[in-house]
Parts: sequence; structure tokens; C-alpha cells
Amino acid sequence: MANASDNTLLAVNNLTVSFGPSRAVDGISFSVASGETLGLVGESGCGKSTTALALMGLLQGGSTGGSAKLLGTELVGRSEEDLSRDRGLKLGMIFQDPGTALHPMIRVGDQLIEALRAHLKLGKAEARKRAVDLFRKVGIAAPEDRLRAYPHEMSGGMCQRVMIAMAIACNPKLLLADEPTTALDVTVQAQILSLLKDVAREGGMGVILITHDLGVVAGMTDRVAVMYAGEIVETAPTEQLFANPQHPYTQGLLNSIPQLETGHDAPMPVIPGSVQSAAQAKGCRFAPRCPFAEKGCEVRPTLKPVASDHFVACWRVQ
Repeated sequence: MANASDNTLLAVNNLTVSFGPSRAVDGISFSVASGETLGLVGESGCGKSTTALALMGLLQGGSTGGSAKLLGTELVGRSEEDLSRDRGLKLGMIFQDPGTALHPMIRVGDQLIEALRAHLKLGKAEARKRAVDLFRKVGIAAPEDRLRAYPHEMSGGMCQRVMIAMAIACNPKLLLADEPTTALDVTVQAQILSLLKDVAREGGMGVILITHDLGVVAGMTDRVAVMYAGEIVETAPTEQLFANPQHPYTQGLLNSIPQLETGHDAPMPVIPGSVQSAAQAKGCRFAPRCPFAEKGCEVRPTLKPVASDHFVACWRVQ
């Protein structure tokens, strides 16, 4: 559900991504305002990363439909030439695995300098100076020396900082962060998340934070959109969603968070089963795993308001 706002940065309407007969993303709508952080959450296989890649125009083998407008400019269906010009300048992305996103045979400084020269038309010396400043900004020690390092010579946390520096190098309007703390230890995760928050605030960027970690969502986002099997099933301001989750899937995700007071021998709460593909599902896609499913769930629900700026796709709630 798009959020009607005068300062809307990104407006997504009925976005679809298909791989042959199967839809990985099936008609989702949402918006991001300037300076706002939207959390896109759900289990693996729900379509979160596919949504981000569709917005970036980086899908391989899939077809995209619907609309996604960034500052009024349509992203869906644009030519590769136009999209490559916007990547970096208007759209930045932090990929899930910096170890594979960075070129292993090129020094990290050269990768950043190349992007700066291509998008900002800087001279080599000026681009190098800006690269050093960016490395320093994201907390990389001895930035002049690190420019000469290869990805394999850096830790996972340092590679993630390099990715953030590359993503914000040209001050994009929208930053897509796909599981930015995956495979990092807890201390480094906290540092990366604090860095992302500071960078977004200083640059006034809109951010889409893609994650399955609800703890990260609670501390980082203004609004949350919960995805399941290619659909958005609930969206609300972050505090409201955590205080009063309405969709059974959202409730299941929150109930699955380990609690300190739970005994060591108590069974871990889980959502039974696994995510179905959109092609398999009939009616409500969560119904096969839902403890409240009934006959009416054979019809697919759509997002409806249940409170101010709180939308849920569930017959039981509606």
C-alpha cells in the first residue's frame, strides 16, 4: 500500500516479477519518503531481494511489470543505458554478500575510484581523494593503505564498509540495503547498522532495509512491510506493528524471537512448514501454515486498513 506523501521518493504500484509461469513478486505496492527507512521483512524466499534487484534493473532471466517511480521517473521498463546512469547517482545498493559483490582481482580502491570517475566525471587525483574521504567516513582505518587492498585481504566487516562507501559515493536519493549484516559478528553488526543510520540521516536518503532480523528492524526503521510468498501481507509504522501485529504471519515471526526468560529446555516457537511458491498457492498463501485458517481463506485477501496507516491482508482481521 503506497503511502500518500508530498515528499514521496519512491512509489511502487502493483510490481510483479515473473520467472516463466512463476511469480516471485506478485503485485506489491509501497512507498518510501525522503529521509525515511522502510523495513522489508520476511523469511528467505518471500521475494525481498528480488524486489530490490527489480528496482535496480539487475534481474537476470526475469520479467518485471507494474510501476516503480523514483522522483516521478519510471524505473520499470527503462533501458539498460538509462538505468546504468541512475545506478550510483540516484540508486545505491549494498549487496547481501560483499565477498561476491566486490571483484576479487581488482583493488577495492580502484573499484570505488572507477565508479566516482564514471558518475561524477572526476579526475584521477580528485577521485582518489574522495575515495580516501569515503573510506574514512565509513570507519575504515588507514584509508590510504586500504585503497590498495584486495577484497580477500580484508575482513567481512571491512568489505561491508567498502560496499557502503561505494553505495553512498555519489549521494544517491535511495539506498537499498539487502541483509547488510549477514555473516557479521554481533559487534560488527552494531557498528554497520549505526553507520547506515548516520549515513542516511546526513544524506537525507530514503532507505529500504531488507532483512529477516526483526531486532534490526525495530532499531532501524520508520515503517515495516512484511512480505510472504511474493506479497505484502502487513504494513504499518514500526512501533505500531511491534505493539499490535495483526497478520498471523507477523505474529508468528515476532513469537519466534528467542526470549531471555525462556527456559533452556523450553521448545523454540516456530512457524510450521515452509514458504510456498506463488504458483502453488490458492487463496491466502499463508493459509497452509496458519493456525486460524478456515474455509473463507480459499479466497485471496488484499491489503485493507485496520487502523491509521496500518494495512493487513487477512480475512480474519478484516
